[in-house]
Amino acid sequence: MRTRTLLTLTAAVAALGLAAPASAADTPVLTTTDGAAVAVGDVLNASLASGTAATFYSSATGTSGISCTSSAFAATVTDNPAAPGTATESLTSHTFDTSGCTANVVGVLGVSGITVDNLPYTTSVSSDGTVSVTPGEGSAIQSTVKLRTLLGTINCVYRAPSLTGKADNADNSISFTNQQFTKVSGSSLCFANAFFTAKYAPVTKGGVAVNVN
Repeated sequence: MRTRTLLTLTAAVAALGLAAPASAADTPVLTTTDGAAVAVGDVLNASLASGTAATFYSSATGTSGISCTSSAFAATVTDNPAAPGTATESLTSHTFDTSGCTANVVGVLGVSGITVDNLPYTTSVSSDGTVSVTPGEGSAIQSTVKLRTLLGTINCVYRAPSLTGKADNADNSISFTNQQFTKVSGSSLCFANAFFTAKYAPVTKGGVAVNVN
């Protein structure tokens, strides 16, 4: 009789949806701060963290180069497995508003354009916060910078095999620090290397911040 009573109670609890909570393994890598899972096909957006700038400096330790106060990206989620794991996204847009860009390079009067070429890129976000950006097969991560000079506008083209960043739930950010691009074409006024540093925060889905689990 006791066994029958326990079985009846277990069935009743399950029917009421009071069964044991789902394990942590059911939590996906990407969730919004209100606890909702980020779905495949959702678009994540972010702009530069307030008060920061995206910089392309000629060396990892210098301050000569380009600084922009307005930049943003958009990426579509392509996979969001259970944590711990690695979520993937397709980076479809990465823009810089050159009205907020300045240059302190000798011979350069200003910045007239920065474009991110060869999109989309594949972005992966791991549970430990590691962010990797890679180009499509046979392609390269590439940026074209247009600079105004006394002799007219010049194009400086830079490439990188990949980029590595860090996600941080403290402010729902993604940061890149001194990611090296190498010049593949352009005049002597184009510096040989461009070290990219930027912090994007918060990363959001539909206006709600996103956590990495």
